[in-house]
Amino acid sequence: MPDSAQNRKPHTGVAALTQAGDGDFSVIEAIGGPRGVVESMLPGFVFVVMFVVTSDLRLTVMVSAILAVVQVLARLVQRQSVMGALSGLVSVAICLVWAWHSHEARNYYMFGFITNAVYIVLLGISLIARVPGLGLVVEFIRSLPTEHFHDWFRGWMDDKPLKRAYMTITALWVGVFALRLLVQVPLYLSDQVAWLGTARLLMGIPFWALAIWVSYLIVATPMHRHRELEREAQQDAADGDSRHKDTADC
Repeated sequence: MPDSAQNRKPHTGVAALTQAGDGDFSVIEAIGGPRGVVESMLPGFVFVVMFVVTSDLRLTVMVSAILAVVQVLARLVQRQSVMGALSGLVSVAICLVWAWHSHEARNYYMFGFITNAVYIVLLGISLIARVPGLGLVVEFIRSLPTEHFHDWFRGWMDDKPLKRAYMTITALWVGVFALRLLVQVPLYLSDQVAWLGTARLLMGIPFWALAIWVSYLIVATPMHRHRELEREAQQDAADGDSRHKDTADC
């Protein structure tokens, strides 16, 4: 069943686009709020600053790892949600282990290159198949297809303005991931850790926020229209059931 404003919990990231068209979208909340932004950027910031200042990879990895753990512990102590912090901890841990194992600071960023490349491939395939990947994600979160999968799928795929919007934002995100690689890979290959770290920070949360905001602007109107059509269909179905019941009682 489609979501409703009354029972829907706030989402972050791309999942926040499920709120498009309801008039309550917040790009700050979509990227995790001020605290989420700090927690996301701080480990990477500390890593690049520590390495540039000390040139000691071992010390840099240790300090960055301690910081990531402290962030999770702080949320546990304050009895706040730790899912975002835990996922960030796992990501940072992979990056740190990669850098430690290879003895090269630049390999801290290798995991990011791989994930960006994977997203490009998956979303690119979805565009070729004319089934927009971001549309699948948003609609799956918005109205989990526990049954009648075909009706759920055709419900939004046959809405041409909504599908067009999903195709557009999927292409937009492919461009974001590709631009990251285009800028950062040459810096990696030339072993410019300081510039690579700076580019990673600037093209991380800021790009993420901008992409979500632009995606919202593209999706909001067709999503609002789609929701209105869903409500009308539900009301018509309810009225039909009511008339059927009244006829049966006669």
